Amino acid sequence: MTCPMLYRFRVIDKLPSPPTPATARGTLVHAVLERLFDLPTSERTLDAAIALVPREWERIATEEPEMHSLLAEHDGQTDEWFSGAGALLQTWFGLEDPTRLEPAERELYVETEVDGLVLRGYVDRLDVAPNGAMRVVDYKTGRSPSERFEGKALFQMKFYALVLWRLRGEIPHLLQLVYLGNGEIVRYQPDLQDLLGVERKIKALWAAIERAAVLGDWRPSPSRLCDWCEYRSLCPAWGGTPPELPDDAATRAVDPALSGLAVIDD
Repeated sequence: MTCPMLYRFRVIDKLPSPPTPATARGTLVHAVLERLFDLPTSERTLDAAIALVPREWERIATEEPEMHSLLAEHDGQTDEWFSGAGALLQTWFGLEDPTRLEPAERELYVETEVDGLVLRGYVDRLDVAPNGAMRVVDYKTGRSPSERFEGKALFQMKFYALVLWRLRGEIPHLLQLVYLGNGEIVRYQPDLQDLLGVERKIKALWAAIERAAVLGDWRPSPSRLCDWCEYRSLCPAWGGTPPELPDDAATRAVDPALSGLAVIDD
């Protein structure tokens, strides 16, 4: 949806996406918010969350050694970087009370198939009320978008809602985006027409991917988002030269077992 060339770089060329300080901090904060609910209800405090930061960082860095290198490249800014993670956690405590929450699922992997097309993603948190109503929660460590870009974020949540509906036979009652960058919560109640519309859009996207695969035409869509693209130096829109397409490029692009459609949480 953002850029066919970006889809090619990620899905077909499978170019590595090195972490940045912002994405690494986002990974860390997500991990702390997941682990916090392992604690007994009364112990889910801000101090406990901040105490989890170094432990979770060590775990993440052990699993992904490039994280250690990332901070080494920003020597002298480590304390500020960790304090930034603490500030985001403090903001979250001002928005939600973990002593009043008991998530049904955390970091839930969901996958379903719609007319042969595989849909998958990870839900940060799934709350289920006593009456069975589902609330899908996603944490964002950035700021809430302007109205112009809010639709893109809600599309991600509707995608999750569609997959859960197909898996469980029930439409989630509430979709909730929690923005820690500026302390805002965006809530949306989806209905059947919303999810059928998302399904139609996904099928149209897949048809566009199939056409691009046949033609080998993955043209870029330049926009302001290019300023944050890690592949900009390779993009022809900015004077770059993409790598040669792999021999099995068409298969990678349209084989659901290799690609499928997934939400990439930016």
